[in-house]
Formats: sequence, structure tokens, C-alpha cells
Amino acid sequence: QVQLVESGGGLVQAGGSLRLSCAASGRTFSDYCMGWFRQAPGKEREFVAAISSGDRTDYSDSVKGRFTISRDNAKNTVYLQMNNLKPEDTAVYYCAATPSSYYVTTSKIVAYNDWGQGTQVTVSS
Repeated sequence: QVQLVESGGGLVQAGGSLRLSCAASGRTFSDYCMGWFRQAPGKEREFVAAISSGDRTDYSDSVKGRFTISRDNAKNTVYLQMNNLKPEDTAVYYCAATPSSYYVTTSKIVAYNDWGQGTQVTVSS
């Protein structure tokens, strides 16, 4: 099991930027695919981005070109740099982890075993 703690959320104006961090502990971080998901009020949780243990990345169409996922295995941390934020990006953002092969990512919620508690991102218009 991997313990995950997100940070970096907050309130930002449209067009602004935020960087989310997710610190992991408990297992070998470098063996895991790490994902970011989000859930807006009244909506289902949705995939945002993922990064494999070999740094292959995947993004949802709604954030492609604006968000960047990265990882620092020495710090057991995954990041989500969010630029050009829009009001529709408002949600609770969750970090998640699943064991994976070197170049494999997944956008499927059910594939992820471990989840953080979430961090709120609010984008004002």
C-alpha cells in the first residue's frame, strides 16, 4: 500500500497557474504509475493525467496543452503543473497510484489502488 498526501490547491483567477504536489510513502515509488483525477460538485470523478514509472505521460483532452504531470523519484513526489486555468477546472484533485510496467499508464479509476485525500482547486472567472 502507498500513502499519498496532496498539497498545493487553492483559489486562483482564470488564466492563472497552480502546481499540485503529491508525496508518497510506503512502497517503492518508482515502481508505480501515478495519476491525477478530479471531481467537481455533482459530477463523477474523472481522469486528468498519468505518468508511468518510465515517465510516459497521458492526459485527458480537456487539459492537454495546459497541464503537465511530472515525477521526482528521489523525492517520492508527483506534480501537476496547471497553467491557463479555467473555471471548469474547479474541483477536488486526487492523486492515485497503481503498480505498473515501465511504460504503461492508465486512465481507468478502477485500476488505481491507493488514493490521497484530495486538495481543492477553485478557479474564479
